[in-house]
Amino acid sequence: MKIPKLKLISALISSLLIMGCNDKEPTVSANTNAVYADTIYSGGNIITMNDAQPSVQAIAIKDGKIIAVGDTNKINATFKSKTTELIDLNGKSLLPGFIDAHSHYFNSLQVANQAQVYAPPSGTGKDVDSILAAIKQYADTNKIPKGELIIAYGYDDTVMPNGRLLNRDDIDKIFPDNPVRIDHVSMHGTVLNSLALKKYGYSDKTVTPAGGVIVRKEGTNEPFGLIMETAYLPVLAQAEVMSPEQEIAATKAGQQLYAQNGITTAHEGATHLNQFETIQRASDANANIIDVIVYPFITDVDAILAKYPIDQWGKYNNRFKVGGIKVTIDGSPQGRTARFTTPYLTGGPAGEKQWIGELTFPQDTINKMVKKVYDLDVPLNIHANGDGAIDAFFDAHQSAANGDLTKDRDITMIHAQFARKDQLSKFKEFNIRPSFYTLHTYYFADAHLKNRGKKQTDYISPMRDAINMGIRPTNHTDFVVAPLDQMMMLSSAVNRLSRNNEVIGEAQQITPLEGLKTMTIWAAEQYNEEMNKGSLEVGKLADLVILDNNPLTVAPAKIKDIKIVETIKEGNTIYSAQ
Repeated sequence: MKIPKLKLISALISSLLIMGCNDKEPTVSANTNAVYADTIYSGGNIITMNDAQPSVQAIAIKDGKIIAVGDTNKINATFKSKTTELIDLNGKSLLPGFIDAHSHYFNSLQVANQAQVYAPPSGTGKDVDSILAAIKQYADTNKIPKGELIIAYGYDDTVMPNGRLLNRDDIDKIFPDNPVRIDHVSMHGTVLNSLALKKYGYSDKTVTPAGGVIVRKEGTNEPFGLIMETAYLPVLAQAEVMSPEQEIAATKAGQQLYAQNGITTAHEGATHLNQFETIQRASDANANIIDVIVYPFITDVDAILAKYPIDQWGKYNNRFKVGGIKVTIDGSPQGRTARFTTPYLTGGPAGEKQWIGELTFPQDTINKMVKKVYDLDVPLNIHANGDGAIDAFFDAHQSAANGDLTKDRDITMIHAQFARKDQLSKFKEFNIRPSFYTLHTYYFADAHLKNRGKKQTDYISPMRDAINMGIRPTNHTDFVVAPLDQMMMLSSAVNRLSRNNEVIGEAQQITPLEGLKTMTIWAAEQYNEEMNKGSLEVGKLADLVILDNNPLTVAPAKIKDIKIVETIKEGNTIYSAQ
């Protein structure tokens, strides 16, 4: 899935013809073919993400692509016609559209019709009462009848006072007549009430599968509500069926969530067959306003290949592309299901002692899964959080690589949060790109400090060390685990502040420009799309975002307060704050 040399040469020639060859200030050539811009932007801070030309005065757009960047007067003289729209940025900042390095796009189709119970400041879910109050308000507002399933998302057990966990009895008191499912913020589990446990097939006879967690009511074998990891898969397999009209409406609503956050390319990070089919049907109906890249989950690959052959992968069809395959090998550190090489300080989620977490699959199975992806010769997204899971992947890589450990196989390790410094060296050696998750320094730092201790928490998502080693990492929100807020994500990489306003790992702070690269040009490289996206250069798509302030010059503490003014996909506005 590499870029053809002819395409690369063609793009370079096009750039030289239009822009000239002056390294310091590229000039605009004479418009001999009378190609005029549809739109010209100027009058603000245009940040290109192109190291050869970091900022320019103006940018010209034609048919959804960038045809010129450079001096305002020269661009206007060459590319302006009577029909060209001149847009004054009025001091605002124009950047490449943000590229989502990892989220769970399919959930955006669902959460528009779900109750939100994030912990503060993203939501109100600070304890059992506030969580249930938010769901009750949602149910009343939407007039949900008795017997209908109610789904909420964003439950964060790490902020619950005195470790008091939500359970089925709590939910039953408020919702005795509705099955209720409250999805864990990690997206690796859920809490179910009695009717929901029955709906999804859990009982005192349900055996906890390997790699799974079913919390039981004390003194009994009855499930008490919390279901995690592989034990949660039956819930995922029973997705609610939408009509074609609902699929299109949900697609538009979900993609607006991305557009509102300046994102023009979204990532679907673990796609099961039913989800794949929904996304594909909506794409075939031309419902997409942004690009969507899906990564089928390893257990569903054969079924998806039967419907969508591999020769169709790696290229867009109606803004829909299959990017590669996803393999998950551990859980979440805040849910205490990530795999480490040393025990959690607080034990396991069900009270286990000397708990180091579990691999999602046995090592031999992981080896076979990785080998299967390598044999298919498609990109691999590997989910690994704990250092033990990262070691497990290296074992699988050595088993599957046939002696060629350094070949570029388009591997992205999703999260890689608790990578040790010695492991970063292997990332570099083995051509593995980490997609870090710096938002944990804010949302989950307190949990990590309790579970893992200060030294390991300070080294979470080691951006600075990775960049210093020559690695080009990306950054992500893992939505719906955290909100899609791109400025909050950037702030977390630059400032690394916790909820308590404490710096988490000052030595791993990065610059605002580096932070922006993790969400633009380096993210484009993650998808092999750097020839079309990620920077403002001639020949690339006019995927743009306008901000109300300049993240390169504003005080670092104010980055999180920057607002998205407008999002533009291929020259067309898909979101405007006005």
